[in-house]
Amino acid sequence: MKAVVLTQTGAPDVLQMIDVPVPNVKRGWVLIQVKAFGLNRSELMMRQYEGNAPYIHLPRILGIECVGMVADASDTHFAKGQKVVALMGGMGRSFDGSYAEYTLVPAKHVFAVDADMSWEQLAAIPETFFTAYGSLFDSLQLRPDDVLLIRGGSSSAGLAAIQLAKSIGTQVLASTRKEEKRQLLMNTGANDVLIENGTLGSQLKALYPQGVTKILELIGAATLIESMNLLNKHGIVCVTGILGKKATMDNFYPIKDIPSGVYLTGFVSNSPSKELIDALFSHIKQHAIQPVIAKIFSLDQLADAHSMMESNEANGKIVIVNNKL
Repeated sequence: MKAVVLTQTGAPDVLQMIDVPVPNVKRGWVLIQVKAFGLNRSELMMRQYEGNAPYIHLPRILGIECVGMVADASDTHFAKGQKVVALMGGMGRSFDGSYAEYTLVPAKHVFAVDADMSWEQLAAIPETFFTAYGSLFDSLQLRPDDVLLIRGGSSSAGLAAIQLAKSIGTQVLASTRKEEKRQLLMNTGANDVLIENGTLGSQLKALYPQGVTKILELIGAATLIESMNLLNKHGIVCVTGILGKKATMDNFYPIKDIPSGVYLTGFVSNSPSKELIDALFSHIKQHAIQPVIAKIFSLDQLADAHSMMESNEANGKIVIVNNKL
């Protein structure tokens, strides 16, 4: 089969497509014919530098998610030809992932879906929408009467979160560093757009002097302290992303830094459940949500796809398709 294999870290051009054997099927795992997959920032970090970490063993086929059809169900409950999505569980990190024509994934990280979407549309859903859905409805317990701020709103997860939040009638503020992305955010459903230029706090307080009820923090540790101080009493902030490229906080003093009556939580997508995946796809179908796709590449254009994501110019999810399958 054709696969894009990472043999060393570096610039996008280290991603080269070669011929490798189709994975051998084993008990408890599902062989998937990969139709398409979405690109994720964690894959960029793996290609740039994380591949050098002692817990990563190169060469490795990257890719933490995919959509496709069951090619061999082994001893699992799946059936050959079934439409499925697969995500996380070590895909593209502990074992070879989706940058290939076939991938072998543990059954507990494979989920049957009944979605009337093209492969390209479906590929924009799994990791991005699962992360946004879990953050909003599990961790933040979002309600229609909330006022939600999404920091990092122009990211693919941010755009998905805007769509999901608006689908239940929530008032949504979205932030971006670039003024030229204002219209994208408004078109996706944001009620107001705030610019990350050092004055976001005053911009927000001009609209909501008492603060907002919920914040989805996709920038991460770099802006978390400020975000907690933009909530009203009993507001919740959920840390989900690290767009600010800062994963930890120095000298974090919880008693002092977390305002009284404000709640801090997080969401990680490492352990998707059938219940949450089913709820996500049901919600998407019920509200006729169409994912925002920035651009579609073919498997042999993965280096170009990485370059686009690295430039931060993608307005939506970058999708890669296996044209031959």
